Amino acid sequence: MATITDSVSRPQQAVVSIIAATSVCHMLNDIMQSLLTSIYPLLKESYALDFVQIGLLTFAFQVTASLLQPVVGTVTDRWPMPYSLPSAMLSTFVGLITLAFAHSFPVLVLGAGLIGVGSAIFHPEASRVARVASGGRHGFAQSVFQVGGNAGSAIGPLLAAFIVIPRGQESLGWFSIVALAGFGLLTWVGIWYSRHRRSNPAHRQVNRTLPLPRSTVLMTLLVLVLLTATKNAYLASISSYFTFYTIEKFGVDVQEAQLLLFLFLAASAAGVFLGGPIGDRYGARVVIWFSVLGVIPFALLLPYTNLFWTAVLVVVIGFIFSSAFSAIVVFAQELVPGRVGMIGGLFFGFAFGFGGIAAAGLGYFADRQGIDFVYDICSYMPLLGLLTILLPRLPGHR
Repeated sequence: MATITDSVSRPQQAVVSIIAATSVCHMLNDIMQSLLTSIYPLLKESYALDFVQIGLLTFAFQVTASLLQPVVGTVTDRWPMPYSLPSAMLSTFVGLITLAFAHSFPVLVLGAGLIGVGSAIFHPEASRVARVASGGRHGFAQSVFQVGGNAGSAIGPLLAAFIVIPRGQESLGWFSIVALAGFGLLTWVGIWYSRHRRSNPAHRQVNRTLPLPRSTVLMTLLVLVLLTATKNAYLASISSYFTFYTIEKFGVDVQEAQLLLFLFLAASAAGVFLGGPIGDRYGARVVIWFSVLGVIPFALLLPYTNLFWTAVLVVVIGFIFSSAFSAIVVFAQELVPGRVGMIGGLFFGFAFGFGGIAAAGLGYFADRQGIDFVYDICSYMPLLGLLTILLPRLPGHR
């Protein structure tokens, strides 16, 4: 690993190392996040939880993150805080320990909320650092950063299936070592970012002129937010309830259900990784069109297929649907220049928040109408992707 001095004096070498570091830390952060949803079957049995309580756990984690992320992003746009990144990992560390040794549902909710606080601090500032280190390849940097998170989300269910579920809830405490590793790496990133800012004072002056009329910008942001809401409500139905769906509908065991969830999350990671570079070449708008409209036929088919085709379809859905997120963030950042933290916090935060609200609402329907009914409802959500037709072209973009 290059020294801090080398990173500042040779910025082109630092670009790769810093983007990679933020991506690795995103992976570690999201491994710990996904462990929570992956052990829902264990918690449901151990604490006799109903689906509404399962949804409330997701709600506590995701809404905590969603409420704080835009605030963190807006504050750090004005007063950058490079060392806020390692503090995020400390909150996640405490949250994991709390979950590992919780003995009641309220304590579980507290642990989930602490992990949400860590996520709220981490995402907007880490996204900003990746953009600073991008050398102008914003889609590429955002994809590499985001694919770390998706990889972590995919790895989490495997760790849960083969470590936490066989060994019990207290084995979650072992993963606090992962949080400490992330703390060390993010401390290094914070030092690089702090020195980068001091050595590049001209970069602090940002042109904040809107590329389109203010009313058009606000309308476009609303459309992007709705597209993000649709995507994350659907993804919440998979991440929170897909294991229960496959267990009930196809009679698979918990480990097999976790492997099916891994297929979906791994495909999502691949989609995120490819979406950014394609957006750099052809424009973020093209990627958004492909992602949110291309997934519609596959989502409509999912509730009516057997186990084999369910596995195939979740891979296709995960790959296509997830390719849009990096493009949405980059499109919004170019739409509102100079507000990288606010936009990152808004979209990462809204992703968590609406996903949590959707999880709680879907849990209500799962308890009363059955888990199959939840997937019947969700199959129609991607139709809201037709709102993509309202996205304008940005000046100077193909």
